[in-house]
Amino acid sequence: MIQIESLKRLLPALATVLVIGSFLAILGPYQTHQLGVPGVWFYWVGLMALGWASNALVQTFLSRLTGGWPRFAHYTLASLLISVPVTAGVVAIQALASRPFTLVSLPIVFFFVWVISAAVTTLGWLLERRNPMPDTPAVGRALLDKLPPRLQRAPLLALQSEDHYLRVHTGAGDALILMRLSDAIAAVTALDGRQTHRSWWVARQAIDTIARGDGRATLTLSNGVEAPVSRSHASHLREAGWY
Repeated sequence: MIQIESLKRLLPALATVLVIGSFLAILGPYQTHQLGVPGVWFYWVGLMALGWASNALVQTFLSRLTGGWPRFAHYTLASLLISVPVTAGVVAIQALASRPFTLVSLPIVFFFVWVISAAVTTLGWLLERRNPMPDTPAVGRALLDKLPPRLQRAPLLALQSEDHYLRVHTGAGDALILMRLSDAIAAVTALDGRQTHRSWWVARQAIDTIARGDGRATLTLSNGVEAPVSRSHASHLREAGWY
């Protein structure tokens, strides 16, 4: 079940990779039409897939850094960082094709890659502005603005304290941000959820199964993550009808 849900979440991203990659293959920019068919298609779809994977890593990294930045600044930095591994991929392909780039041409190659990356990230930014977050049930901006864009519209499942950081579990994945659990809980008061442990807050709708034993309970969430219930919080959850 979890694998099926994960596949469903990947489908829009895979479709985007195929559509944009195919579009660029048809255009054949930067003389890539010389690769012929289907070489040019594999070239651009492969680079789009590399860009998508790089974007996922970059957004995870930036979630700690750009929480309070304007979204345009966030996307600009993201496009530059994503261009680094994609440029490395272009250089590697050229080397394998026995047509390696010279060191002098590498900045130009990076610029051309960045143009494509900037266009794709700008599209994502425009789509984010066109489809704003719903007003209710609301997650406070103090928490929402710290999340990477890919998680901001996903259902919130749980909050997990990890030292000075907070892992935010959503229906589209998780992110580690710099925030106290108490501040995050204050930002989700509009949601139906409760603190289950000194290090955990869980949304009621996220609970899949409940296992009890030895006076303790463990909540298995819809994403497969297990959240503990401490003795000090168990009575409050029982009174609220959670189990």
